[in-house]
Amino acid sequence: MHVSVSPALSSPAAARAAGSAPTQAALLDFVRRTAADTELIASLPLDPEGRTWVRLDGPGGSEAWLIGWPPGSGTGWHDHADSVGAFVTASGELAEYSLAARLPTDGWKTLELAEDVDRKRRLPAGEGRAFGRHHVHEVLNESTERHAISVHAYYPPLPRIRRYSRTGPVLRLEQVERPEDWQ
Repeated sequence: MHVSVSPALSSPAAARAAGSAPTQAALLDFVRRTAADTELIASLPLDPEGRTWVRLDGPGGSEAWLIGWPPGSGTGWHDHADSVGAFVTASGELAEYSLAARLPTDGWKTLELAEDVDRKRRLPAGEGRAFGRHHVHEVLNESTERHAISVHAYYPPLPRIRRYSRTGPVLRLEQVERPEDWQ
C-alpha cells in the first residue's frame, strides 16, 4: 500500500530556499519528532501479510517514509547508495543487522566479508539511528506476534537501492532498483 501525506513537522520549501541539505543529525531529529506523532503513527493502515508505507515530506527536500512491519517481515540486505539516512522505531521493536565495513561502491558482484564486520542493534520504540552513504544493512521485525512501525528519511531522495544476498561471509549484489521500481 502506498499513500502520500504531508505532516506539518517540517518546511522543505524553506530549507531548499535556504540552500541547506539536511544532515544525518537533521534527518534523525525529523524521524524522532515524526515517530512521536501518535496520531500519524496510528493512522498507518497495517496489513497482516505485507509491509505498508506512506510517503512523508521530509526536511530540506529529503525523502521520508512511515513503514508498517507485520510480524516476521524484513527488508533483506540492501543499501541506499549515495543517500544518507536515519530511522526510528515508532512502535514495536525492530532489529538492524549491519556491516561495520566500508565496501567498494561499484564494480563488484561478490565479496567475502571479514569475520568481525557483523553488527546487530535492537531498536525498541523511540530508538533509532542515522547512517552514512553505502551503509549495508537489513531491518527486521523479529516479533512473531506484534506489528512494528518506523519512520525513515533519506537525502538526497533515493537514487537507487542495491539489494544483496548473503550466505555466510559471502555478500552478492543481486539487483539495483531505481525509484520507478517502488513508487
